[in-house]
Amino acid sequence: MKDNILQFLYSIKSEKKAGFFCLVDPDKQDPVESAKLAEKCQLNGVDVILVGGSLMVKDNFNETVSVIKKQVTIPVLVFPGIFNFVSPYADAILFLSMMSSRNPQLLIGEQVRTAPLIKKYEVEAIPTGYFLIESGSLTSVQFMSNSLPIPRTKYDIAVSHALAAQYLGMKVIFFDAGSGAKQSVPAEMIKKVKENISIPMIIGGGIRTPQEAREKVSAGADFIVIGSAIEKNNQTDLIKEFADAIHS
Repeated sequence: MKDNILQFLYSIKSEKKAGFFCLVDPDKQDPVESAKLAEKCQLNGVDVILVGGSLMVKDNFNETVSVIKKQVTIPVLVFPGIFNFVSPYADAILFLSMMSSRNPQLLIGEQVRTAPLIKKYEVEAIPTGYFLIESGSLTSVQFMSNSLPIPRTKYDIAVSHALAAQYLGMKVIFFDAGSGAKQSVPAEMIKKVKENISIPMIIGGGIRTPQEAREKVSAGADFIVIGSAIEKNNQTDLIKEFADAIHS
């Protein structure tokens, strides 16, 4: 299986300094509205569409990925949250291991269940070390995963976990405060981690303004994920402002 999407992500990092991911949650709108949002994102500077969420109450995940894929030309990736969602319509899947957790089901159990589907659908898997970071509120992913987040002031713990992910062969790491988080991942934590690893770093959760996104990039983030801020406002100007802040 070729790493075409992984190489594309590396090229974004090289050409634009940092990449802009828009997270579309199928539970937040129907597939047609999700596709319209994805198209608007592409037209205003988003580099990659992520599709996923922590619950997936609506049975429209595959349909949403399929419709989005028909609407855009930028890569569409599955962000599986804590469940084993795979879609044959996606370009790739962030193959997560929740390394901040001590729950074996999230470290390896769900991955074993998912692996045969990835092979069957021939979807590119991007090995991703996933870390939940304390956000000041109980997020959906924290509740559903029954996992303690990394304390937001314990930079040494964050660095040690990120290094472990790198040494285990992860291609990227994802620090996430969680959807709708009260506070985003601290810039100082990003800086400390980035000083100690050589693989790309994705930052998401609780980033509400372009200025905040720019702060994360300045601290060392390679990719920024924006979800709720775009879904709630759905304004072309705001998406463009995020793109300019992240790429500048």
